[in-house]
Amino acid sequence: MHQTEDEYAQTLQYLYDRLPMFQRVGSAAYRNDLNRIRAMAVHLGHPEKKFVSIHIAGTNGKGSVSHMLASIFQASGRKTGLYTSPHLKDFRERIRMNGQMISKEYVVEMSRRLREDLEQLEPSFFEMTVAMAYQYFADQMVDVAVVETGLGGRLDATNIIQPAISVITNISWDHADLLGPTLPDIAREKAGIIKADVPIVVGEFQEETAPVFQQVANEKRSLLQFASHKFHLNGIGEHEDGTLWEVVRLGKIIEHPLLCDLRGHYQAKNLATVLSTIEALRGMGWEISDDAVREGLAQVQKSTGLMGRWMVLGHSPMVVADTAHNEAGIKAVMEQVRRSEYQKLHIVWSMVSDKDRSRIWKLLPKNASYYFARADVPRGLDADLLRLEAESEGLRGSSFASLAQALGAAQQAADPEDFILISGSTFSVAGIL
Repeated sequence: MHQTEDEYAQTLQYLYDRLPMFQRVGSAAYRNDLNRIRAMAVHLGHPEKKFVSIHIAGTNGKGSVSHMLASIFQASGRKTGLYTSPHLKDFRERIRMNGQMISKEYVVEMSRRLREDLEQLEPSFFEMTVAMAYQYFADQMVDVAVVETGLGGRLDATNIIQPAISVITNISWDHADLLGPTLPDIAREKAGIIKADVPIVVGEFQEETAPVFQQVANEKRSLLQFASHKFHLNGIGEHEDGTLWEVVRLGKIIEHPLLCDLRGHYQAKNLATVLSTIEALRGMGWEISDDAVREGLAQVQKSTGLMGRWMVLGHSPMVVADTAHNEAGIKAVMEQVRRSEYQKLHIVWSMVSDKDRSRIWKLLPKNASYYFARADVPRGLDADLLRLEAESEGLRGSSFASLAQALGAAQQAADPEDFILISGSTFSVAGIL
């Protein structure tokens, strides 16, 4: 056992040292073509052609949608692969089958198999993990694999699959330096996952981006539907196991109540996207019962291991962690905070240096106490710099040497009726977990 642990640790260290990783170093790790991943796929005998897949892109919500769909497929009795990124605690969170993380032995063995490619092709960390995931799903003979893109679509390493259906959740400002300066530019990059004659579900109809999706869908002869035109969900209450929703389809209530264990008002759009996708798959002959949908949505976290979405870490005071890290995500989380009951708000905050922070500061409440820390990655922004920027926007707080110290200070300052939010980047949550 110790030998496996040691080999696994050494393998990860080799991969981290050898391959540029976007989460750590930012745009230096971004590869704007599919040459290396295609070469790796050839080397492995095209594993991406050996399983049925669902491909999911979008600025926000793609992680939640991926996990919800995977949970529903599992509840329907399908052997389900799930590829997502980034991980919060363990690299193996990225590659799962029926909720179980890929084994350490497989990671070690696969890295050995790919080492020649790593030396010759110099892929990014993300490209290597995609190749590993596709080989794993092929080896495990999954019935379906849910594949979440990294940050784009068209040039994303995941985009060598021919999915049964493509899903794009929404478009917001993020990675504009890589994906384009306008929302239609970003939409066009995400629309790169739309394949010829493959249906496409877009979660949110947005005036600015809809024409892009309509144009690409027409060019590809892909049946396009906007989930928000069909489904609407109303939050009707909280349950100890999650949030209760009323499901409205084309103006008619079809489900009351529907329980989803992923909390947060912002899940309404994600649920509409999921229900629209399930409906489209049923139209293609997939057997997915209403019971499987209900069961899957009621236990997303339990069946897939999802973490970091309005994740309650404590009570009295309430402590919630959320990986929101861009304008739309943070806006949604702050709306959820406003819906919560508390006496005083404490916010533990870290960010990465390559985000456009000017839009984000304006979304944060001025009446909260802030605890700034540097995220423990090379891209992490200095805590004092964060504090000074925040102060110039009228936000008051202190800076700390680590996220753990920042949270400790917040917990010490908070009364039982207060609320502590940990957010700002994926690494804010990863640092605490």
